[in-house]
Amino acid sequence: MFFNEANKSTADNSKLILVINPGSTSTKLALFNNSKKKFSCSITHSPEQIASSPTIWDQFSFRSQSILETLKEHSCDIESLSAIVGRGGLLKPLTGGTYLVNETMIGDAKEGLRGQHASNLGCALADAIAKKANLPAYIVDPVCVDEFEPLARYSGTPSIERRSLSHALNIHAVGRKAAQRLSIDLATSRFIVVHLGGGISVCALKNGKIIDVNDASSSGPFAPERSGDVPLLPFIDICFSGDYSQEEIKKMVMGKGGLYAYLGTTNALEIEERIKQGDKKAQEVYLAMAYQVAKEIGAMATVLKGKVMAIAISGGLARSSLLIQHISDRVSHIARVVLFPGEFELEAMAEGALRVLNKEEKAKIYR
Repeated sequence: MFFNEANKSTADNSKLILVINPGSTSTKLALFNNSKKKFSCSITHSPEQIASSPTIWDQFSFRSQSILETLKEHSCDIESLSAIVGRGGLLKPLTGGTYLVNETMIGDAKEGLRGQHASNLGCALADAIAKKANLPAYIVDPVCVDEFEPLARYSGTPSIERRSLSHALNIHAVGRKAAQRLSIDLATSRFIVVHLGGGISVCALKNGKIIDVNDASSSGPFAPERSGDVPLLPFIDICFSGDYSQEEIKKMVMGKGGLYAYLGTTNALEIEERIKQGDKKAQEVYLAMAYQVAKEIGAMATVLKGKVMAIAISGGLARSSLLIQHISDRVSHIARVVLFPGEFELEAMAEGALRVLNKEEKAKIYR
């Protein structure tokens, strides 16, 4: 891709970076001046728009148009931008980093090599808008980041290899933040990074690389909407019982598993209120999730041979003092627990592009 060098920076050396993060029913936008956020918003797409689109790629046109309209409302001229970053989706396995969007990437996203998800639209939306102003379009640390060491790939069944599908964007961002906060060189660090959201990732981060992590879609601890690991033989019986369709079984694993399956909600605030009101079942389920997270942290400590510098916990559920306390009670003997509540995906995308624009890193090419 060719782009206008004049767009790379302005006279005061500031770089304006637009970030696009498509979700299932919304598209998040943010504009950064270097690493400082100028504005962010979430464009909600109506149920009618979503329902009228048989596939996520049928949503491309109205999402693209809504982005352009929102930028106009915020008086953001795309000609003034230095780069556009889209959320990376379910592509082929990649090492972490910032990738220049190309036609091969967009083709693989459309094909859905590892499944279809709204995030697959990210590279194509960024590219379409970038082309209007002759700008570079990037993705940063997509969910398919794979930095596994060889032993981590074994599942126990030769026909199934363990997959690296995780909250890689937030994990890498939190790894950098932990290294900075603790004055540790990321290149020689050994962290366990935990992302607590609608899905849960528990990762062994060695020298800034995700060398092992649970598949956040279908393994590890159960999460607000995901089952995590389930006993396989009883699950096989369910699969062949004839009582459920394939789609219903997939929803048991991802979408209607975990907290939702047990308590009928994924809302942690609602669950904690139920616990305050004396709901013993809600308390037990919530603490069981903390128990499983702690157990997975222990497993990742063995991956790092017990040499853990810190356990960094992030994500929306990191704001839950009840959950964090129960996790910390079980793992604080392994290493100190440091909290980074919330998600840093938008800023991590902007910072990935900024490192390339500032020539601190070289953009990787998707092949």
